[in-house]
Amino acid sequence: MKIENNIIKHYLKNVYFITGTAYAGKSTTVRMLADRYDMIFCGENYHSRVSDIVADPKLQPDISFMNNLKDWKEFVTRSPEEYERWIFSVSKEAAEFEVAELISISGEKKVIVDTNIPLEILKEISDYDHVAVMLSPQSMSVERFFDRSDPEKQFILNVINSCENPEAVMENYRQGLALINSKKHYDECAQSGFFTVVRQDDGKDTREEVCDRIAKHFGLRK
Repeated sequence: MKIENNIIKHYLKNVYFITGTAYAGKSTTVRMLADRYDMIFCGENYHSRVSDIVADPKLQPDISFMNNLKDWKEFVTRSPEEYERWIFSVSKEAAEFEVAELISISGEKKVIVDTNIPLEILKEISDYDHVAVMLSPQSMSVERFFDRSDPEKQFILNVINSCENPEAVMENYRQGLALINSKKHYDECAQSGFFTVVRQDDGKDTREEVCDRIAKHFGLRK
C-alpha cells in the first residue's frame, strides 16, 4: 500500500522536525523546545523501540544489521566508506518507521523531533515552517563527536577503547564521521532551502538564542 504525501503531510501537521549535522545542538534544542512549549519529545533514534523489533532483513537490511552483530566491535571497525553508506541507508529505512510513529502520537499535541529523515522526504511530507536544519563545522562534528555525556556516544567510545588497537580504531571511526559530515553532505543541508542555523565554533553558549530563533521560525512563540 502506498499513501500519498499530501495525506501524510496532513497527519503530520502537529510535528516539527530538526535535522542536520553532528554536534550542531539538535538534541539540546529539541529537549529545550519540548520543555518550553509542552511538546512531545522524540529524541535521537526514538523509532528504534519499534524498528529493532519489526525490521525485516529483506525489507530493511541496514536496520537489521544491528540485530545481527557478532559484537559491537564489528560496528566500530567497518570501513569509513561502509559506515557512510550504512548511515544514509538507515536514514531512508527508518523514515517509514518515524512517519508511522509520528502519525500515531501527534493527533492532539505538538511533537518536536530530532530526525534523520532525508531532506528530500521532508520536503514531500512537511512544510518550510515545520523543519529546521542545524549545522556545525566539520571540525566540531568530527573532533568533538564524543565530547558529550549522552549514553549512546559514550557506549560507542567505550567499545572503541576496548578494541585491541583503540587508537587505530578511533582514527578509522573518525574517518567515517568525516565522510558523513563531509562538505558534500554539509552543502546538501545548507542548500536544502529549509530554515538553517549554523553553530559557530567560538565557545559561546548560544542555546537560548538558538532555541528562540527556531521557536520563532516554527511559530511557537506567542
